[in-house]
Amino acid sequence: MKQQSILANPWDAIERGLASFGAASAATNGVDDPSFPPPTVWKDVRLLPAYVSAASLLILLFTALTYLPTVKARLEKWVSYPTAYEPPSEIGDPATFSAKVKRHVSSRGGWVVYSFLLLRLLGCAALVGLTVVAVILVGEPEEEDWRVRMSYDGWAEIGLGLAYLYATVLSFLMIALPTIARGTCGTHAIVLLTVLFCVYGWRNFLPLTTFTGVPADAGIDWLLWTRASLITLVGVLVPLLTPRLYRPVDPSDPALEVNPEQTAAPLLFAFWTFLDPVIFAAYRQPKLPYEQLPPLADYDWSRHLAKRSFDKLEPLSRRERGNKDRHIFFGLMEVFRWDYIRMATLMSIRVFAGFLGPIGINKLLMHLEHPGDVTDVRPWVWISLLLLDPVLGSLCLHMYIFITTRMVVQCESILTQLIFQHSLKIRLKDDPPSSASSAVGTTAHTPDPEIIEQVEIVDEPASATTENFTTGSETAVGTEASEQGSLSPKDKGKKKDTAAPAAEEKKEEEKEKSSHLVGKINNLIGTDLANLIEGRDFLFVILQAPLQVLISLWFLYTILGWAAVVGMAVLILSVPLPGKVAQWVQAIQTERMKKTDARVQSITETMNVVRMVKMFGWESRVKEQIAEKRDEELKYVKQRQIVNLLNMMLNFMLPLITMIITFAFYSLVLGQDLTASRVFSSMVVFDSLRSQLHICFYEIPVIIAARVSMDRVNEFLHKTELLDRYTPSHAAALAITAGPADPDVVGFHNATFTWNDIKQGTPTPGRRNFRLHLKDLIFKQNMINLIVGPTGSGKTSILMALLGEMHFQPSGPDAWFSLPRHNGVAYAAQESWLQNETIKENILFGEPFDEERYKKVVYQCALERDLTLFDAGDQTEVGEKGLTLSGGQKARVTLARAIYSQANLLLLDDVLSALDVHTSKWIVDKCFKGDLVKGRTMVLVTHNVAMAAPVAGNVISLDIHGNIVSQGSIAQVLSHDAHLRKEIKEGTELLEKAEEVEIVDGPPKETKKSDGKLVLAEEMAEGHLSWAALRMFLGAFGSSGYWILVLSGFFVVEISVTVSTWWLGVWAAAYERKEAGGPDVNVPYYIGIYSATVVCFMTLYCICFIAYTYGSIRAARTVHNQLRDTVLGSTLRWLDSTPVGRIISRFTQDIRQVDGPLPGMFGDLIELTQSLVTKFGAVVYFSPIFSIPGIIVTAVGGWLGQVYIAAQLSVKREMSNRRSPLYNHFAAAIAGLISIRAYGAENSFQAEIVKRIDIYSRPSRTFYNLNRWISVRIDVLGGIFAAGLAAYLVYGQAGAGASNIGFSLNMAVGFSGMILWWVRVLNEFEIAGNSLERILDYVIIEQEPAPTEKGKPPAYWPASGAITVENLCARYSKDGPIVLDNLSFDIKSGERVGIVGRTGSGKSSLTLSLLRMIPTTGAIYFDGLSTNEINLDALRTNLTIIPQDPTLMSGTLRSNLDPFSQHDDHMLNDALRAAGLFRLQTEGSEDAISLDSTVASGGSNFSVGQRQIIALARAIVRGAKVLILDEATASVDAETDNAIQASIRSELKYATLITIAHRLQTISDYDKIMVLDAGKLVEFDSPLKLLEKEGGIFRALVEESGDKEKLWETARTSAHRA
Repeated sequence: MKQQSILANPWDAIERGLASFGAASAATNGVDDPSFPPPTVWKDVRLLPAYVSAASLLILLFTALTYLPTVKARLEKWVSYPTAYEPPSEIGDPATFSAKVKRHVSSRGGWVVYSFLLLRLLGCAALVGLTVVAVILVGEPEEEDWRVRMSYDGWAEIGLGLAYLYATVLSFLMIALPTIARGTCGTHAIVLLTVLFCVYGWRNFLPLTTFTGVPADAGIDWLLWTRASLITLVGVLVPLLTPRLYRPVDPSDPALEVNPEQTAAPLLFAFWTFLDPVIFAAYRQPKLPYEQLPPLADYDWSRHLAKRSFDKLEPLSRRERGNKDRHIFFGLMEVFRWDYIRMATLMSIRVFAGFLGPIGINKLLMHLEHPGDVTDVRPWVWISLLLLDPVLGSLCLHMYIFITTRMVVQCESILTQLIFQHSLKIRLKDDPPSSASSAVGTTAHTPDPEIIEQVEIVDEPASATTENFTTGSETAVGTEASEQGSLSPKDKGKKKDTAAPAAEEKKEEEKEKSSHLVGKINNLIGTDLANLIEGRDFLFVILQAPLQVLISLWFLYTILGWAAVVGMAVLILSVPLPGKVAQWVQAIQTERMKKTDARVQSITETMNVVRMVKMFGWESRVKEQIAEKRDEELKYVKQRQIVNLLNMMLNFMLPLITMIITFAFYSLVLGQDLTASRVFSSMVVFDSLRSQLHICFYEIPVIIAARVSMDRVNEFLHKTELLDRYTPSHAAALAITAGPADPDVVGFHNATFTWNDIKQGTPTPGRRNFRLHLKDLIFKQNMINLIVGPTGSGKTSILMALLGEMHFQPSGPDAWFSLPRHNGVAYAAQESWLQNETIKENILFGEPFDEERYKKVVYQCALERDLTLFDAGDQTEVGEKGLTLSGGQKARVTLARAIYSQANLLLLDDVLSALDVHTSKWIVDKCFKGDLVKGRTMVLVTHNVAMAAPVAGNVISLDIHGNIVSQGSIAQVLSHDAHLRKEIKEGTELLEKAEEVEIVDGPPKETKKSDGKLVLAEEMAEGHLSWAALRMFLGAFGSSGYWILVLSGFFVVEISVTVSTWWLGVWAAAYERKEAGGPDVNVPYYIGIYSATVVCFMTLYCICFIAYTYGSIRAARTVHNQLRDTVLGSTLRWLDSTPVGRIISRFTQDIRQVDGPLPGMFGDLIELTQSLVTKFGAVVYFSPIFSIPGIIVTAVGGWLGQVYIAAQLSVKREMSNRRSPLYNHFAAAIAGLISIRAYGAENSFQAEIVKRIDIYSRPSRTFYNLNRWISVRIDVLGGIFAAGLAAYLVYGQAGAGASNIGFSLNMAVGFSGMILWWVRVLNEFEIAGNSLERILDYVIIEQEPAPTEKGKPPAYWPASGAITVENLCARYSKDGPIVLDNLSFDIKSGERVGIVGRTGSGKSSLTLSLLRMIPTTGAIYFDGLSTNEINLDALRTNLTIIPQDPTLMSGTLRSNLDPFSQHDDHMLNDALRAAGLFRLQTEGSEDAISLDSTVASGGSNFSVGQRQIIALARAIVRGAKVLILDEATASVDAETDNAIQASIRSELKYATLITIAHRLQTISDYDKIMVLDAGKLVEFDSPLKLLEKEGGIFRALVEESGDKEKLWETARTSAHRA
């Protein structure tokens, strides 16, 4: 009979192959065997090990040859030789034999490894002896054919013996030789012993799988099984159980503590047993300490990964080597090429292994359908396939996941380092939204909360509209547009008309490109990096899917013939449908991300200015704005869920329809019997196709998103503008290298600078384009150089240009600027930048500690008294953004950092502006005149001319247009600069004032801890997800009735699915009855019932899913609103003690979980639970006895899940908490980029980011590996359950019928597979539920009184600005110290009251008390009504404050002045004019500030003085009855301050004005002066009366000032006017 092709029926071919072992070997059957004489002995399989041994020996000899000194010397030019690594021995130079033995054993890996090496040696030696015995027995002369046997079997056995002897020698060499040789010999021995085992198994084990097969070496039983045991021991067990030796990545830098995964035995590694200690340690305690986590493997160390990858990824290093730029994808593929080769191999094996189960089911059911048919293969072979399928597939899958998750951590480490290193080289500039319409919410991705920082005045030049830095009248700063020449009105009109369509088309593109650079960098780390890494599994789409489809088609064709081809054709034709749905998903997701970005942008802005929001009483309107954006976002979330439902339906229905069509075609068209073996084996394949479709539909959008993010990272690395020093090919950089004749010169010559390297000078709408030109400016060395000028004159621009932060455009061949760095540079920014470290660490800034120098710095920078205020002294942590320090303290710490450094050149940007007059004088006298500054070159930008001028050797004076009016000594400058003479004469040494200790950024003293940690560590829950958090989430879905209906609907769906599967068994059973003489099978009837069942449960599922989706949207809205309301309604105390980043992370990361993953996982958990129950019920129904094993399996699986979840939750929380310091450091570095580069501290910051990456990677690797631990165990458990049930049904219940047994097996396989998914989904839900706990923590925070109907004031209120205070006491917290003590005073409507007092006297606390921002006792009456009885929003909207640190929001100037669009432009322009902004610019200038001017995040493209003026204009627009100015003019020059005060008198003459000021001239003409001291009211009267008071504090302050005569005169004039 002609045999079938193996491709047509592969398992029949397997059966025939197994059956061939039933015949005895020709050599053992004697000379009468038909095949005698035997074939040549050289083809005998037993000689294969001998051939392998010969090849091995040749390779070893060749390898040894390459280590000969002469050969090695030649080869080392092309080949790198491995470096030997000897593990460190605890034993020194051994003196005794015992010590020598211990050292010998230790060098081989310890006693455990050594024992296995000895065991292998002894086993191989024993096998040699047994083979000799076999040769002797083969040649016994009693047998008549012994000569024949000897000529064949004898030589074959001798070949085996030689192979065993060679293996013995290799085993001995593994013990005796040095390290490298041992490893090589070990590899050869393992390969050879594996071949020996396979040969022995092929001859003796494989025949046992058949009924008739006999082992080939079955002549002598004891010899057969002894050799079998030994070869299994040395060929399988010893290699699998021997711990691996640690091989460091760099032998010169080995790990001090080795990760167990690097030394675990292969078998223990495959089952992740090396994690047992960690998992059970976590199970026994509520929280696993970080120290108990496995150490980070050295191949995951960041420094090793950087060495491995940077030369392939870093654009600059590739260009230096002459390589072309390429996409980062190809670089990553080169780095991880071997990982992807391993992953592809494992994936292929898993795909093939996935068909072992269907084969087993098919053959078992065929055996049961036709029990009388003779089959040679034993049924247990097919049963074993049901176990081998999940076990082998699981091992391959989880090894694949191990590689890919290791790659995740490594890739994250590499890219974080790469982006960080590249960020240190970029030109940091603001690219704010280019038009008003795109002012808000234009970032491409959600910003990370930790990096919403302002960058120290980097963009101040944007405020210097017409800077001129020459001694003449040349204009130094102009727009790029003016450089191009002006167009005629006609040309302009044409250009506008032509450009309009293109502008419209590219509007969205411009929005994408307009992101703030700092936010963009953060997006790369926080969002794009995650998206990029999630796209790592593209092999599922390009390899697994095609391979799975091809093998499925082959399998189905084998059992169903052409019907399978028809079915697969239908499936392939329907593929465009899910493709179209995927496009919809992508489109909706894109829009949803835009809406999410808008919401997060709004929340981020709000949180960054939350103090202003609360002070202005804007909470309700902000809530409405956020709610609108949230509703827009949720609309797309809902659409995404509905389209996902459609996607799931297609994913489920297409294979189902394909299966129905296939079965119908097979039955109706081909007229074949659809037996149980065909039905249930093909069902498994159709299910695998469904899973594959699901994976593809899931992965394709992820891969697309990864591609987009990868393009963004690639664009950042290749196209971001770098500092000139990192672009050596640039003409500007080449010009820098020319430099002045004297390399130590500090200054400029004929130098032009811009913020953008603009190739085409087209101005951007809404953004001013600048060119800074410096004709000739040389700073004198070894003395103090003073840069003075009015607000906005561009003083900071000079420092930025000097530091190389601006783009240098040579104006000619002689153009240069010079900043010698060989003697060091130190820089102190106007907006102090501090790290979240201790005060001492901020001052040292990586410099070696010199106690004497340190004490001098602390003394000269006036920090001694401040340090005594802190319990921990200089060990006090400054917190996020210097939270624990006042503005003055931050400025002095920043100054101390510069003074302490060994740098010869000091660049100080207005460091005196935040200090009161006494502290400023101390700094000038003790520090600037001190020995630590002597001999150093200092460039000092300041407004305090009179105070700083005496110590200056060189003064550069600028006018408002940026022209250098004069430069030289103070005498020379005064002789040429009348304006400067006037300033000094008027006493401008009375400086800008510092932020107070008790202001919002300075928490009261009781929060300080002895260890200096003022900001507590982030909360971290322990144990399982709390019921309170779960109740908040589930309660937001709906009532109990809602849940009863939804759960009941899903349960009916699961029962219907099970019934539909059972019905297929009924259909198959009809054919069994037909064969037994029953009626014909009515195929349409069975197909109709099955199709109707499917349609019913799919319809019900859609209804339930839509109901669940609407509930999830309701929950997402409710939870978000709760979080929004409680955060905006919280107390100022809570906001101050909670870093903004943590708050924003709740609205981003945690709300993101509530929007999608949490509802999705909970829905999956419901479905899986109900599916497990129904499948288990079906198994028990047909096999009641299996209820006990099922319960045991469920119990063991549940227990393993509990053990696993306990560990996973703990590790996940550690992972989350270790991520924050990494991102915080990244944020701090980007925020302080200019300072870091100025100090040349890039390397130290890179070293710190490497350290923090490793700290984060340690729990990350453990987290991913824990998933493998549980998955393998559940897979094996499920496989044992399914195989056990199959064995019971085949051997114990064969009479139950093939259909019922097939149905039971289908249910059992489904049940066993679902146990793992149930455990994993439950675990993922608990982990994601951590977000619910984090949200709940912020939902139950302390709240300010909520508005009530009773608290609404009368409609006429306030009619006046009268304020009465009685017995006011205030604290920053209910149990904190008193900061205001029993204050009582009365302020009449329209009065102007100045508040003065030394630092810490309570001035700012009083303003907060008036606004009820802090807890108070006593009474405050505003226009006759007690403020305690008025709703807070009503109070604060009628009481306006301008705080010390004015904050602006990104958008336009208009949106900052009138965020809720309540006023027209005329009123807004009047307010700007009244505030004095227009005095700072030339009218009609193209780059003048207007209502449409763009405001960057935090207002960083405006100087501090300009921001204060804008904040004053905003207050004027509000038109409140009471205006509080808390040092609102601190950062403007005296002339501008006088103009502002005049404007306030005219514009707000009917408003009550309360002003806090250190500049006494500002308030000397006020109606009253209030003097505070240590929280008490010590003086309160008119300025003149207080001046006339002998021994008065106010009089003492005036006497100490430099213009007391003018202050006396102003006070007398004011009193006379009154």
